[in-house]
This record gives sequence, structure tokens and C-alpha cells, in this order.
Amino acid sequence: MSVLEKALQLLEAHALCDNCLGRQFALLGYDVANSERGRALKLSLALQASAFALLKDAGGVRSLKVLAVNGFCREAAETLRHLKKRVPKQVQPCFLCEGRFQSVDRLVSKALAEVEGYEFTSFLVGVELPVEVEEREDEFKAAHNVSYGESIRHEFGRLIGKGVEARSGKTVDYRAPDLVIIVNPFTESVKLQVNPLFVAGRYRKLVRDIPQSKWFCSRCRGRGCEQCGGTGLLYPESVEAFVSKPLLEAAEGERTAFHASGREDIDARMLGSGRPFVVEVSKPRKRFLDLPKLKEAINVAAAGKVEVSNLRFTSKVVVRRLKKAESAQKEYRVLAEFEEDVSEEDLQAAACQLSNVVVKQQTPLRVLHRRADLMREKYIYWVKVKKVSPKLAELQIRCQGGLYVKELVSGDEGRTKPSVSGLLGKRAKPLKLDVLNVIMDEVGEVKK
Repeated sequence: MSVLEKALQLLEAHALCDNCLGRQFALLGYDVANSERGRALKLSLALQASAFALLKDAGGVRSLKVLAVNGFCREAAETLRHLKKRVPKQVQPCFLCEGRFQSVDRLVSKALAEVEGYEFTSFLVGVELPVEVEEREDEFKAAHNVSYGESIRHEFGRLIGKGVEARSGKTVDYRAPDLVIIVNPFTESVKLQVNPLFVAGRYRKLVRDIPQSKWFCSRCRGRGCEQCGGTGLLYPESVEAFVSKPLLEAAEGERTAFHASGREDIDARMLGSGRPFVVEVSKPRKRFLDLPKLKEAINVAAAGKVEVSNLRFTSKVVVRRLKKAESAQKEYRVLAEFEEDVSEEDLQAAACQLSNVVVKQQTPLRVLHRRADLMREKYIYWVKVKKVSPKLAELQIRCQGGLYVKELVSGDEGRTKPSVSGLLGKRAKPLKLDVLNVIMDEVGEVKK
């Protein structure tokens, strides 16, 4: 069966607009819109039917009537009038789209109105269809063995996307768009899915007793009570609050999530070049942020407590990389106090025995109430030690991320082996802990 014969068969069965007829042959030919393809098929059929009609072939008149009614073909109707034949009245819309392709321009205008007020560089159009519409199209394709067509969903998405692209100057992005415009052509509803904004950087925590993330009050769980002074927080300040709040306000988003490559204890400082982090801002209205200005604002507001550097735009992919990198190498400095005097020789011997070894750690007693009781194995690359006084020593440790450094010093009642206390046979406790370095490649940058 030729393409024209197939097209006429489809029109004999159902009323089809130019888009819906052309879409059944979408894979034939290139750089042709479905509406143009359907229009060309109908015009070719009208010319062919007109030739048959002039030869007094009744099939020609019948085909012209099919084209006039089910094909909405003006040329076929005018030819019938010229031949002094009755032109049947059009009584039904397109069987597949119900005439909805005529409202594409209106849907584009509604989509543009919906995104007004949002900053973005890329978008994607998603299409919602009634179940009966998709089922009808599937049954139609199966009944007529359509093998060169595309879906009605795909055509609506492409046409609306091209319209928005042309009128907004923004670009379609199928992988990571800033916005997704969700359109239902049958109800003409338009919804907006605003994808998060991701800002990466590094932070330094210059003082102790500030948590990395917000700690909600254990009594009221964030609602606010007498115990927490109505704040809902166990600690009034956190790295997350210092960093996230200015970004949230600048982006005019709904909320933030703070992602970091691991975390330090609340009583530990984060020094050196800082710890990598990503702030995820949900539903931002603004994306073109002045990051150097925001960095300055954060550092001024958190002066002497928290400091950020190297702020840059990034993507969700980097958040996953950041989580996987929690076990990256880290360097620590810990001041340890012994119950008895300790010699320089014994300290150096212990440092040697703790270098290039695997430490086995059962979940520390201090966090056992909130973490599973597991045995973890972490590698120590090297340990350097310096005696400070008869009972004090400073240790520098490079190890695999996730090592419990405090327990490496104390032994945690035998739950960490080997340990400084165990090797020296003298009980030791950590007094001060600092993270000196988080050793990992910088997370990727995305230009806005």
C-alpha cells in the first residue's frame, strides 16, 4: 500500500486534522512539520481524486467527500462545488486530538505567563494527557498498523517547546533544565516544576561548639518550646544556617538542603582549605546570583566563626559525588592528655605502629544511641606526634574519611583497635580536635 493509499484509508476511518494525519508518517522525510506533511498528503489526495472525478469515476467524488469532511480539506470542498456535487457538513472534530493543536499558540502564551518572574536559562516541556486520549491513539495505531508515526505527547511537547523557545530566547534542555513546564493541552492547564539551584563551595569552621547542620530541639522537635527559648533549635547557630540563609534569600527559594563531604564533631574546628559543600535551593525564583557578593555577605555575617570560599554554581550530579567522597582522605590534629607521664620514645613508637595500618572500630559508645552498632575498618596513612608536656601530646593524622579520631586516642573501652591508649598502655583522652584538610578534587562547576 502506497503512502497516499494509507493516508486515504486512515481518513476514511476517522476525521484527522493536518497534524494528526501527518504524525502517522512522521518518520518519512526530514525537516517537515507534521502539519505540513498532513497538508501535503491531503492536497495530493485531493488532486488525485479530482482527476478521477473528471474521468467520471465515482471513487473520485467519494474520496473528495472523505477529504472534505474527515480531512477538513478546503480544496476538496471547493472541487466538489466546482463539480456541482453536494458538500457534506463537517460534524466532528479530529478523532485523535479533538482539535487541540489549534490551541498551541495559546498554550505557549500561558506557559510564558507562568514562568514570568523566574530567572532561567533552560527549560523542558512536559505533557500531561487524559488516559483515554493515549488509549485512543494506541488503539488507532494498532488497528491501522501505523509503523512510521510518533506519539501525540511527543508532538505537543515539541511544538510548545519550540514556541516557548522562540518567544523567550531560552533553550530546551532534555538533561538538566532549570524549569519544566507541564502542559495539559486538553484542559489547557499549565504547571511549573522549578528545579533546584545548586551552589558549591568550601567552608571553614573557626570556633568550636557550632554544629555543621541545624540541631532541632529534642523536646519540641523544631516547633519551639521553653527549653529552646522558642527557637526550635538546640544550638542557635550552625554552619548550615550561616551559609544557607543568604543564598535562600538571594534566590527567593522555598527552602534549602545542606550537603557536605562528611562532618566534623561539634567541638572540632574545620581549618585548612575547608570542607566541600553544596547548598541546594528548592524552587528558586532567582538563579543569576552574584556569588562573590554573597560570599562576602556570608563571611561578614559569620565573621570569626564560619568562612566560605570558592562559591560556584554546580549540579545535582555533584551532590552524589560529594556523598561518595565522604571517605576521602582527611588530616586531623588532636591534643591528647594521658593519665601518666609519657616519653618521647614511646610516643614515636606508637606513631610508627599506627602508620600504614587498618584500624577496626566498633561504633563508638558516644554515638551508639543514633547509629547502628557496626564494625568499621579505616586506613591510617601516617601519624606524626609531638610531645607538648609530660602528659600532653599533639598528634597529626592522615587517614581515610570516617575514622573516629577521638576513639583512636582513647580506645573507647577496647572498641577501637589499635589505639594510642592501647599501644602505650596508658589511658588517654582527646582534649581538642581540628580537621586540617579534606583531600579531594573540587566538585564541578556549572556556568549560569
